[in-house]
Amino acid sequence: MKKNVLIAIMLLSLTMLARYAYCQDLFFNSSLAGDLISKYKQLSAQQLLDTANYYFDRNSTDTALVCYSLIINTSVKDADIEQQQRIVEALNRTALIYYYMCDYRSAYEFLIRALLLCEKYNYIPYKPRIYTNIGIIYSRFNKYNMAKPYLLKALSLCSDSTSIAAILNNLGGIELKSGKLDSALYFLNKSLQISKRHNDTYLHNIQNTIGWLYQEIKHYDSAYYYFRLSLNEAKKNNKVEVEAENLSSLAKLFFETNKTDSALLYIDLSNIIAERNNFLSILAENYLTLSKIEDAKGHNKNAFEYFKTYANLRDSVFNIRNFGEINQLQRLYEVSKTNQEIEQLVMEQQIKERTIIYQRTIQFITLIVLLLVIFILLAMFFQKRKLNTAYKVLFEKNLKIIDLQEKSSEKYKKSALTHDLQGALLDKILILMQDTSIICDTKFSIDKLAELAQSNQKYVSQVINDTFKKNFRSFLNGYRIREAQQLFSAPDATKYTIEAVAFRVGFKSQSAFRDAFKEVTGVSPNFYLKSMQEQNNS
Repeated sequence: MKKNVLIAIMLLSLTMLARYAYCQDLFFNSSLAGDLISKYKQLSAQQLLDTANYYFDRNSTDTALVCYSLIINTSVKDADIEQQQRIVEALNRTALIYYYMCDYRSAYEFLIRALLLCEKYNYIPYKPRIYTNIGIIYSRFNKYNMAKPYLLKALSLCSDSTSIAAILNNLGGIELKSGKLDSALYFLNKSLQISKRHNDTYLHNIQNTIGWLYQEIKHYDSAYYYFRLSLNEAKKNNKVEVEAENLSSLAKLFFETNKTDSALLYIDLSNIIAERNNFLSILAENYLTLSKIEDAKGHNKNAFEYFKTYANLRDSVFNIRNFGEINQLQRLYEVSKTNQEIEQLVMEQQIKERTIIYQRTIQFITLIVLLLVIFILLAMFFQKRKLNTAYKVLFEKNLKIIDLQEKSSEKYKKSALTHDLQGALLDKILILMQDTSIICDTKFSIDKLAELAQSNQKYVSQVINDTFKKNFRSFLNGYRIREAQQLFSAPDATKYTIEAVAFRVGFKSQSAFRDAFKEVTGVSPNFYLKSMQEQNNS
């Protein structure tokens, strides 16, 4: 008996030392830890998280805690959302490690840090896990009225089947401990259906809770059946805490059914696992069962010693100071959340004010641009008026030029320069150029003109250059444009299009005609035709 008490005291001492070591980070100050940290620091952020999760799943909590701490203490920018999410996961897993060590205050602190990050970066998918773990901590202290809202909140946000099954199971356990058996059965049945449908590894926890339910209503055969199912699943999935808890539950079941030897056997098996893994809450329950067994045998002294060990373990695991600190953390979380909401409102107000200033600036700039556009349009309007006046002056000059050209042609027709070969050739050229059927042929060229003048291309070009200071193309365009002007001046000019006139006077394209017309007259064909029509109508 004294040996059991001594073991319990030693476990308590080791637990307190472990807590102090974790709180003071003594593990990181050792040379071995330094080498380990240097090794893990070389990993990428994702590799470090994968490594931590690997050791966590295999119950190597010390190594997992090193990796999670490196992730949590990483300096990271707000823009790095992926690393923020890794930190949230590391905080949640670290909280679970402290929870298994029965350091609920530290576990709650890490969960609140994770929850604040989730709210800051709107990381909704991870919130259900955090809410669930907070609810479990409150249920450990039998504060079911505080645990249930967190679990219901987690259920409302959750979409993963395994997580839903776990939350429903925890809700079932809370309702069971609250004496609401019908409600407990409802949650547990739903949890079991989901877990079986998806072959969840969480099935052992649900089976264990259902075993408690049947034990509560005195259906011992069903309780034994579900405890054994849960035990087998826990062994298969290497869930040592659930295995120890199942063995402890079976011990209580056998004690209630007056099978004391079986109860003692299962307590010993449970204690072996609990002592090895420092599961203090399970040890406490086992010593309470041992106290009841000894009391039933009439061994009051032994019963009292076991109960003292139970009380010491219970006070170590569940104490008023510990829960008070959790309540204080809860209040700090509420204050922090309120401050965040206030900051958000202030930020929104600042954004609204900046938006108003921005809109006013845009309106002012738009007004200035609009005034500039109006000014430019007015300037273009007056410029166009001046240009039209200039075109009209050019148009009138062209009319005078046409008149002079006609008189000049008559002069050349009447003059006879037979005494000089050049003069004779010029006369022939001028006479030929009066024939529109010749010059308006698109195939008409200087060679054709030389042939008709009974001369050669060289002499014809020389006469044109010496007399008119033009090349043949400009000389020809002048006659063709004059013919176009006469067509535009005709009373029935409206029946012609610009393109039709261009081809009629010998141009192969409308663009070439426009360029030649503007070069000769200074105005466009459209303007000339419009002006001529206005003159004829006036």
